[in-house]
Amino acid sequence: PMERDIIPEEHIARYLSKTRKALEELKIISPDRSFMKTAADDFLSMARAYFEDAEHFYETGDLINAFACVNYSHGWLDAGARLGLFDVDGDDQLFTLYK
Repeated sequence: PMERDIIPEEHIARYLSKTRKALEELKIISPDRSFMKTAADDFLSMARAYFEDAEHFYETGDLINAFACVNYSHGWLDAGARLGLFDVDGDDQLFTLYK
């Protein structure tokens, strides 16, 4: 059984892979000169920044912070998908959709 205070490296690697794929597949669908485009850009910027931090922490062996950052990253992506900022082509495996 897995100990509760240890996050296995392969578990984090799987999360990183899923979030990397989600970042590659989403599309911003808001019109360029709209408030929602600004919001979409901001959500994506936050997701990318946290993902880069997650990769850095993972590469340096800081698995706890890598896990935290990849989850924050994916949270921004899920929120953007649920709000309709991103077109995720109905993918409910990579994203948490509203309906």
